[in-house]
This record gives sequence, C-alpha cells and structure tokens, in this order.
Amino acid sequence: MSEEKKSAATEMPTTYDPKAAEQKWYSTWTERGYFKAGQRKDAEPYTIVIPPPNVTGMLHIGHALDFTLQDILIRTKRMQGYDALWLPGSDHAGIATQTKVEQKLREEGLTRYDLGREKFLDKVWDWKDQYATTIRQQWGKMGLSLDYSRERFTLDEGLSQAVRKVFVQLYEKGLIYRGKRIINWDPVNRTALSDIEVEYKEVQGHLYHLKYPLKDGSGYVTVATTRPETMLGDTAVAVHPKDERYADMIGKTLILPIIGREIPVIADDYVDKEFGSGAVKITPAHDPNDFEVGLRHNLPQIIVMDETGTMNAEAGKYQGMDRSDCRKQIVADLQELGVLINIEDHTHQVGHSERTGAVVEPYLSTQWFVEMKPLAERAIQKQQNGEGVNFVPDRFEKTYLNWIENVRDWCISRQLWWGHRIPAWYDDETGEIIVSAEDPTTLPEYAGRKLRQDEDVLDTWFSSALWPFSTLGWPEDTEDLKRYYPTSVLVTGYDIIYFWVARMIFTALEFTDEIPFKDVLMHGLVRDADGRKMSKSLGNGVDPLDVIEKYGADAMRYMISTSSTPGQDLRFRWERVEQARNFANKIWNASRFALMNLEGFTYEDRDISGELGTADYWILHRLNETSRDITRLIEAYEFGETGRLLYNFIWDDLCDWYIEFSKLSFYGEDPVAKKKTQSVLAYVLDHTMRLIHPFMPYISEEIWQHLPHEGETITLAAWPVYDPALENPEAVAEMNLLMDTIRAVRNIRAEVNVPMSKKIELMVKANSAETFSIIERNSHYIQRFCNTSEFDSGLDLSSPDKAMSAVITGAELYLPLAGLIDIEQEVARLEKELQNLEGEVLRVEKKLANEGFVAKAPAKVIEEERAKQADYSDKRDKVIARIKELKG
Repeated sequence: MSEEKKSAATEMPTTYDPKAAEQKWYSTWTERGYFKAGQRKDAEPYTIVIPPPNVTGMLHIGHALDFTLQDILIRTKRMQGYDALWLPGSDHAGIATQTKVEQKLREEGLTRYDLGREKFLDKVWDWKDQYATTIRQQWGKMGLSLDYSRERFTLDEGLSQAVRKVFVQLYEKGLIYRGKRIINWDPVNRTALSDIEVEYKEVQGHLYHLKYPLKDGSGYVTVATTRPETMLGDTAVAVHPKDERYADMIGKTLILPIIGREIPVIADDYVDKEFGSGAVKITPAHDPNDFEVGLRHNLPQIIVMDETGTMNAEAGKYQGMDRSDCRKQIVADLQELGVLINIEDHTHQVGHSERTGAVVEPYLSTQWFVEMKPLAERAIQKQQNGEGVNFVPDRFEKTYLNWIENVRDWCISRQLWWGHRIPAWYDDETGEIIVSAEDPTTLPEYAGRKLRQDEDVLDTWFSSALWPFSTLGWPEDTEDLKRYYPTSVLVTGYDIIYFWVARMIFTALEFTDEIPFKDVLMHGLVRDADGRKMSKSLGNGVDPLDVIEKYGADAMRYMISTSSTPGQDLRFRWERVEQARNFANKIWNASRFALMNLEGFTYEDRDISGELGTADYWILHRLNETSRDITRLIEAYEFGETGRLLYNFIWDDLCDWYIEFSKLSFYGEDPVAKKKTQSVLAYVLDHTMRLIHPFMPYISEEIWQHLPHEGETITLAAWPVYDPALENPEAVAEMNLLMDTIRAVRNIRAEVNVPMSKKIELMVKANSAETFSIIERNSHYIQRFCNTSEFDSGLDLSSPDKAMSAVITGAELYLPLAGLIDIEQEVARLEKELQNLEGEVLRVEKKLANEGFVAKAPAKVIEEERAKQADYSDKRDKVIARIKELKG
C-alpha cells in the first residue's frame, strides 16, 4: 500500500453532509479492501464472528447496537496493528423464515403442500437471496467494517458438512438419540419448538377445581387445573408420600369423570403438599413434569389431541373439536355432572409460539434429542478451573453456570422443510436407522435397499452452535481456522445466553478442544423512551435506517454505543441522537476553523518539540491521558464511559478552550508562535479523529483526509499510544488556574449582567510567588478572554472598596465595578457562597472523622480529601473576610 502525505486543504464545506460522506467512504473502504483480514502476516490476530442475523427481514435497532459495539472493537484493533477479522454472515432461521414464506403463500391462496418440498424450498431460497442482500446493504449503511470475502450462511455447503459431521459423531457417541418425550409444539406450524421460540405471556384465565371420586365410594379427591381439556388424558392423581391427609388413599383407585377411566392414586415427591389441595392430576402426554412422573410410575401416555390442536379419538365424544371449544364443552359437562366445585380467576404465564402466536401445546412426540449433561460437564469444569470464558459483566457467569448445571436434553428435530435435513435414513423392512454424513443410497454397501430419509430438519440453533469454527472452515484444517480460532470476543444480548452462547461453548469444547471465544460481552436490549420492549404490537420499534436517514450513521452509532453499559438495557431517545448529531457538527466546525488556519501547512511541517505555550502543553497532556483512558475503557468494554471522555475532551478541552486560546497565535504577529500552534493543533486533531473513528467512522475519515496526514485512510492509521513524554502536570496546574480565573470572571459578568463585549477592570491577588509567576506569564490569555481595560496582579494587592470578587484555588479576583454593583446584593451572593463552602468543609471533615473510611480508603484518596479540606477552608475564610470587608 502506498504512503501518502498530504497538506491541509484550503476549504471544507460549511456544513457536514452525512449522506455524501457515507456513500463516498464506504464504497472506497470496501473497494480498496481495507477491511480484508490476512494482509498483516506477522501481526497478532483478533477475531470476531458476527452473531448471524436471521434472513427474515430488516435489521432492527437492537442489531444496530450489537453490530456497532463489534465495529468499535474491530476498528480499534485494526488501528492498533492487529490482523483484525470481522467475519459476516447470516442464519437461515428455520421456523422464522419458513413462517414468513408460508404467510406470503397464504396471501396467494397456497400452502407449502400445494407446491411440494422442492418447489417450496426454491421459494425460500429466493426469499433468502432477497433479504441477505438487504442485510448486506444495511450493514453498509451502518458503516460496518466487515470482511465480505469471508461471508458465510448457515446453509452453505461447508457449514452443512460441519453440521452433518457433528450430528454423526454425537450419534455414534450415544449423545444424540431418537425418543418419545414431551416437547413444545406449535399447532399452527405443526412443529416442535425450542425454548427460545416460546414467548410467555401473562394471561387472565381460570383455575377449575374438580372432584375425582374414589371407586369404592368412600369419598373423592379434589384437584385443580387450568386446562380441563387435558383431563381426558389423565392416568393418575399424585399426592406427596408424607402428606398425612392422603396416607389412606395411596394405592386406591379413582374414577375419571366423563371418561370413566380407572386411575390410581400415587405418591411422588414431585407434589408440593402445601400448594392447593395437595393432590395433582397426572397427564403424562401433555405436561413435561407429568411425563417424568409417568415414567417413574410406569403410567400410560394417552395423547388426546392431534398435531393441529384438534381433539382425537382418545377424547371420546369430543373428537374433532378444537382444543379451546373442547374446554368450554367439558366445563359445561362437568358442571352438569356436579363434579365442578368452583371456577377461580387465575392469572398465569402461557407459552405462545414466537412465530405464529399460537398457544404452545406441551406434546408427547417422537423427536431427536441431544443428551446435554455429558457436554455440560466439561464446560462446567473449564469455568470452575478458570480456563473458561470471561463474561462481561461477570455476573452472567453465574447465570450461565446455573443453567448448564441444570441443563436438560435438547430437542433438535423440527417438522419443517427449510433447514439442515436430519442425516438419518430408515429401512422400513428391517427397522434399521442409518445415520451418515453421506447419503447412504449412494454408497455400495446399501445398494438395492429401500431407504427413506427423515423428513425433519434440525433446530436452527444446532448449526448456530458451530458458528465460531464452522465459519472458519471446520471440519477442514484450514489456514483461517488455524490463524483466527479461537475467536477473541463474542458480542451478544443477554437474552440468548442459554440458547446460543452456552451451546457454542459445549460444541466447541467437544469438537475443537478449545473455548470458542475468550470474552463474551453481554449487552442489554434497546427499549423505547418509556422503558418498554419494542414490538410491532406497540408500534414503538425504531428502524436504524430511519435514524441514519435523519441524522446520519455517525450520530446513530455514537448515541447507541455510548448510551450502553454492559449487561444493562438502554432507552432509545431521539433527543439523544440529536445531541450526537450536534456533537458531530461541533467537531466539524472546530475542524473547519483549524483548516482555515492550516493553509499551506504540511505533514512534514508538524513539530511539537521545543518550547511551547501553556495551552499547547496542556492540550497535549489532555490528549495523551484521554488516549490512555479511552484505550483502557474500550478494552474493558466500557463504551458509555468512553463516550463521556471523548465528549468532554473534544467539546470542552479542545473546542471551548484550546481552539479559543489558539486564536491568539493565529491572529497575532508572531510567525514562530503561529507555526507552533499550527503543529500542535494539527497533531491533536489528527489523533482526536483517530480516537473518535471507531465510533464515528465517516466524519473522522472526512476530516482526517483534509488534515495534513500520512497514509491512505484513517481506518489503517495507527491508534494513539500513551507517551510519557507528553505528561505535563505543571501545564495542567497553570491551565486550571487560567480556566478558573476566566470562568469566575464570566460568572461575575453574568451575575451583574455585564456583557462580554464591555471591557472591565480586573485585579488578581496571588496567594504565592508561584501563582503570581503563572499569572504574569499568562496574563495575555487572561486579558484577552476576560476582556479587560485594565489588569493588575500581585501578592499584596488591596481589594477595592466597591468590587465584585471571587475566590479560586491560589488567588482572589476583584472586579471594581463602581456604579454597576449593589453592595447588598454582593454581600448576599457571598453569604450564599459561604453557605455552600461551609457545607463542603463539613462534609469533608465528617468523612475524615469516619474511622472506617480512614482505615479502609487508599492513602491517595485520604490525601486528596485532606487537600480538599484545606482548599475549601481557605476559600471559606477568604469569603468571610470579604463579607466583613464589604459590610465595614
């Protein structure tokens, strides 16, 4: 790559145009391959694989947060000299995508069965191509520095090979099995669901209390249910073995109302004897807990409805009824029989299909499962040994461990057509199941046998669990896998820690013998301004492209990334985006001023060595410590605090102070001073653009290209590194004195309504020779920014009879304002100031009198508090003296 050294351009547009910059620079970055990994062969690799968005539609504001945080990390590491790979990709999202396409077909009066599997899948691939392209365009709008040459899709051939290999190996180890168990069932899509595809909603329902009579006529047992239609599948009533109320009933027989089936009373520790009547109906085919009880007691498993939620032959006279209609009819029949004791209002959580909205049915079905406990054991051991993943914030480690220590077997089969088809074939004549990574019908050993492949596909999360290593070429031992795996960090929402993060760790340890990422950064959800979850039903969602269209990508990125704290939800507020846009405009305007004063100045002219002014030393010191702190905060994933530091440095230190101070040199007659100021300003702006670049890539590139610079693009410019030689605490102390002086004078002007345009007299009484020297050395700054007609400073100045005054650290200020001030008003102001100072003195004294604080606090903190105590006391005493003086 060629090196370019440029002088400052003479002009920048008056206003920043985000759209023009975004279009120009993103195409430049991608066309020139700046984001492509592998170009720094000797550099340390740094890898992020993008959490693949589903090809179901447009990206939302939550994606914008997730992707922006990753882009900040990858851009920073690229500038720090790492061989940085950010690998993009998308997920086929089985049920989600199939549901979308089926909805579209229904609008045409068709179902997938009308098309058949092959033609339906052609339709889904068309959908995928359309939305994968849309997602790619959205990535570009957000300014994401992705390596598109390595983009992957979960149904790519390579990833499909990885899925088959994992399935076969787990099957051969006995960790994948086919069995009949209770699963979440969507009666609309007619498929099993993973836990994450079930949304629990609070529903106002009823609790029905029923009598189950004993066969011997000696009484009855009271049970309660929220789903009376499932009683048709009851095969027992359970009580706690130590519940004395039912000690004589255990082993007796009950008669199931309506059906007339004889069912036993059983004892099981599962029952909570303190809840309700202490007796519960057991329906093994329609409740996961009842299923486990049924296995322990060898109870029949009676399925009373079909895959569409319609009652079947086992439901007797209710056969053919929808489950909700059946409930109403059964309640009426139970009332007529006199076994319905009462109906109680009952609010409870009910599972709904995330995709269709249908009430999920716990359903006994033959499915494929992964036995999870053996896979979890190694992950637990790694974490406990300190060799596992580093969770940020660390509280999520406990959440993760709690789940994997109690993990249940995972249902991985789905009754869909879109996805990785299960690599299992059946010989109906022999009953043999053949599991193979290759189609056995093409293998000679199965020639002549009539085999049929399993119709089901795998849960989307099965292929997603392999994402960190399958995307890099596994199971092949590729160069990318050897160089970029394990990955450096995973950035994702805390809501999928169980369903995706944990499964990636399981599979990585099993198949690569390594954890898949060193760190996991858990961010929160993006909520609306009132803290509500964004949803279509509430109509409160935010499209990131709308934000970009209105305010630009940089404003959106800065707002959303610096509003976040690891693990915490954030509220999206439009006014905060506007503030970020204003911040961008402030940066632009400051840079325009700088460029107007850098005309003809070249990169080679830049020299910050030699004798500089106080403000020059100070801004270099502030830039240096800001660079150090921002680097530390980014490495700690503290983006909110990073944003605060950037904002304070750029808005306050650079724009409001240093650029204002620089005008004295630029508008003065000293060419040497002007050259030094040009050097410092060019250096500081260059490095400031580098610091802001990961957050605001477009405006930083646009400004940097106008500045005197070295290199083709800021995306590859070196990250600012802390330089001890730029530390200058003396300049900081001097500048603080100057800023305190200027602020105090401006505050006094504001208080008595004296405009800045009106010249004033100013006297500064120094407390020490050192302070006096600073004031004398920098008097030109004080006179310029306080706009004085007369200025005097000294150690032994007497305060004028009539003057406004202020006390700052190291000095007292007097503004003789005869005729412009009301003495009584000034005394009142000072008395108010005295009250505040006495409060501060008291607060510090209490703190230092606290034995616990003094015993535990670091020596440096105690020293700082004592310094505050002395400073506040000194100011208080001076204010007391001044009040006495004015009153006298």
